[in-house]
Parts: sequence; C-alpha cells; structure tokens
Amino acid sequence: MTQAATRPVPLTRALISVSDKTGLIDFAQSLAARGVELLSTGGTAKALREAGLSVRDVADVTGFPEMMDGRVKTLHPKVHGGLLALRDNDEHLAAMKAHDILEIDLLVVNLYPFEATVAKGAAYDDCIENIDIGGPAMIRAAAKNHGFVGTVVDVEDYSAVLAELDANDGKTTLPFRQKLAQTAYARTAAYDAAVSTWMAGAIGEPTPRRRAFAGEIAQTLRYGENPHQQAAFYLDGTNRPGVATATQLQGKELSYNNINDTDAAFELVSEFGTNTPAVAIIKHANPCGVATGSTVIEAYKRAFDCDRTSAFGGIIALNKTLDAPTAEEITQIFSEVIIAPKVDEDAKAIIAKKKNVRLLETGALPDPLSTITTYRQVAGGFLVQGKDNGVITLDDLKVVTERQPTEQELKDMLFAWKVAKHVKSNAIIYVKDGATVGVGAGQMSRIDSTRIAARKAEDMMEACGFEQTPTKGSVVASDAFFPFADGLIAAAEAGATAIIQPGGSMRDQEVIDAANERGLAMVFTGMRHFRH
Repeated sequence: MTQAATRPVPLTRALISVSDKTGLIDFAQSLAARGVELLSTGGTAKALREAGLSVRDVADVTGFPEMMDGRVKTLHPKVHGGLLALRDNDEHLAAMKAHDILEIDLLVVNLYPFEATVAKGAAYDDCIENIDIGGPAMIRAAAKNHGFVGTVVDVEDYSAVLAELDANDGKTTLPFRQKLAQTAYARTAAYDAAVSTWMAGAIGEPTPRRRAFAGEIAQTLRYGENPHQQAAFYLDGTNRPGVATATQLQGKELSYNNINDTDAAFELVSEFGTNTPAVAIIKHANPCGVATGSTVIEAYKRAFDCDRTSAFGGIIALNKTLDAPTAEEITQIFSEVIIAPKVDEDAKAIIAKKKNVRLLETGALPDPLSTITTYRQVAGGFLVQGKDNGVITLDDLKVVTERQPTEQELKDMLFAWKVAKHVKSNAIIYVKDGATVGVGAGQMSRIDSTRIAARKAEDMMEACGFEQTPTKGSVVASDAFFPFADGLIAAAEAGATAIIQPGGSMRDQEVIDAANERGLAMVFTGMRHFRH
C-alpha cells in the first residue's frame, strides 16, 4: 500500500443507499453538518429530503435514470469509478477528470432484506426480488479501495464513523477503514451464504457442490471450553427459539459451556411439546434427569431425583411457564442456567435472590420436527446433515418377543426413546412412570452404558430412600441395536421388564431369545439415534 493510502483521508462526499433506515436521518444530518456532500438513491434520497437535507441523486451523477423497477441505478462507471479510483494514481485521476467522475469517500449501504423476506415465508419470486445486486457490488468495490474509501454496512457503525471524524479533524484513518472493509466483506459473504442456502432448499438440492456458512456475532465470550481457548457466539439468523434468541432476565454472562449445555437442554425438553409439563436437567450436554408430571414442580422433582448429585450446577430446561413453587424448589440448590418459554413475575422475584443464576425466557419452544441443517467442523472441512427429527409413534413399534408390552410400558418406552435421542452414544436410559431413573451415556461399549445407568439408579435409591432400585419394573431404551445379548441381560438383571431398541443386528435373534427367556417385552423401532 502506498504512503498516500496510509494517511488519513478527508471525508468530502458520501453515497448513502439503505433499506434499513434506522438512525439514517441523525447520521446524515451529522455528516452534512461536517460539510459532507450527500449522494443518494430512491427511497433513501426521499427520506433525506423530507428531513430537510440537501441531497444529490445518483441518477443526476450518472446521467441515467433508475430503471427496471430499481434493478439498475448504481451499476455505472461514474459510481464505481468514484469508489474504485486510486487517489494516488495519475492515470486513475486523469480518467476521473476525463469522464467527470466524482470521488466518493464514504459508502453507506445496507442491503435489501433478503434474510427477513425468507424468514417470513415469502414466495419464491418475492425472495428473488429481494436479492440485492447493486448494493453488494458497491460494497465490494469500496471495501477493496479501503486505502481511500470507508464502507459502512451496519447501522451500529454510524456512531463509530462520527467518532472517527471527530477524533481526526474530519478524516478517516487507514486502520479504521480496514476494520470497516473487513466487516463489509463479512456482510456480503453472509448475504451470499443466505441466498445460496435458501436457493439450495428452494430447488431441493440437499448437497450442493459448494455450501457457505455465516453468522453475526452476538457475544464475545471470556473463553471457550477451557480458559486458554478464545471463543465467541454467533447467530445464524434462523431465529429458532432457544438460547440464541432468548431474553436473559438475570445472571452472569453466559459462557461457552453454558450456551452449549443450555441448547442441549432446551432441545431435549421441546420433544415433549406443551401439553404435559416436562423438565430436563443437563450436565455436560447429557441429561442427568428428565421427567414429566401433572405440574411443573412435580416434573422438576422427579427429574432432580434421578441424579441429585449431578444436578448440582446443572442446566434446567422447562417446556412450560416457570412458576413460583417450581422456582422455590429449583433454588434449593445451585443451577447454572434456567431456561423456559415463560417466567411468571413471582418466579422472577424468587430467582432474583440467586444473583448468579442465569435466567432465560424464550417465548416459545423450538419445533423438534424442523428440517434445519446442522454442521460440525473437522480438520479440513465440515460435516453437514439434517437435524435428527426422527419420531416414533405406537404404530411404528414392532413387538418381537412372545410377551406383549403393557400400556404403561409402551408409554415409558416412547418417553425413553425421546430422551435417547439426546444422550451421547452409546446411550442407555432406564425409565419408570414417565421419568428417567438411570442414564448411561457416551461409553465405548453398550454393556458399560447399561451397567453405569443401573449403578446410577442404585445411587438414586439411596438418595431418595427407596426400598429397592427404581430400575425394578422399568423399561430400557437403547439408541442403537444391541450387538450382543449381554447388554439386554444386564438390563434384565437390573430389573427392567421391557426394551425399546432399533433392531438390525446380525444377532437380533440371539437378543430376542434372551428377552423371551427372561419374560421381557421388546419392541424394535427400525430407527436409531446416534449422537456423537
């Protein structure tokens, strides 16, 4: 970069063309008060004039009217020449003089609201019409020439521009313009990502040749999973109800692990809809207790009883309004985060006494049947897949044993199956009367998960003062098939009476025979729920 490009640049002329007019008038008035000439287009120019500002139309500069319903207005050499010309290049300066091209020192553009149009479910043609062409072209041109031109794409940067001018006698510095340029390119990248992602879905292309991901920063985090890791939280613009869209009513700033665990908790509890109160308590992205009840407080108590030790410092998710009795019960121990669709005023007052507890209100539950795309980074690439939105109903179950399951066993098996989807593989879940009584997660062998879950149930027995382990008379869900009969046998020895699993093993008959020998009922789902 030349020496001229590193010096502060006087701001004499700005081109402003915005869809989002938030803060526009105040910003433009501040520029005009500093002697900056304003160029503008269409609705933006109209809004500025109505505010009493002197504005020059881009059409007057180019000599061409806006045409084709506004599709063509800024795609012209007199606009792009003014943005791209190198002010320290004699040939560029001569070309500008020869063709009467004006220098543009600041570009202020925010784009057609494509993402918002898609979010409201607009028709295909409406989405196409909201793809901005001239805006991204100007942004990229101005950002490329950041040695001389400032580029503003976010309303949030208006005040920063004015502060920069005040600090530098009406000029912008190179570091400031570089920062604006980076933000500008990130915005056009995110915009193109939104368009390409929408179009892939609109034309039914699940695995496009190229896929782009983008996000807007919501929070710079103190650190990541560990203190030596830098981290930040970005929003993807989908507005799915959850931790990303929630209002934090109180408590410390959410950490990286808080966000990850809270998302896991709320996604799990959403499986139960809003008809029956349900509560999930999460620790390290795995449930340590999940239950339903006739009331929210009953559901919480039953979830808490599953693993009282692990619940300390956990994440609590509710599918219904957090009320005062439940809030009183929850605050008997420390919890990192509580998240619910609604929180009543009495509950807020109770939780407020625990200042470190983070309380989130989402307004709604996420749809567990949605078809959102998930992705995970690996070295050198990304793994992309659809969300696990598989659901099993009674009609999908295939009874494979001599004994038919009872009505209660069927209810508990379907409950356990919903939980299994949200437990790290290999996953084994014991359930009794609509509540987990033992969870085995993330083990390298399925029998280890089976035994660990049974051992956790024994801890529950001791903590709750039961006369026998709650796995007696329980059902068991396995997220994938039993490769051998040993896991089923261990569950039977723990007292389970019914099993729900996908089936599909080469040794299915061996497992079925073992269930028959022990008088167990077993159903196959034909669907697995690996979660890694």
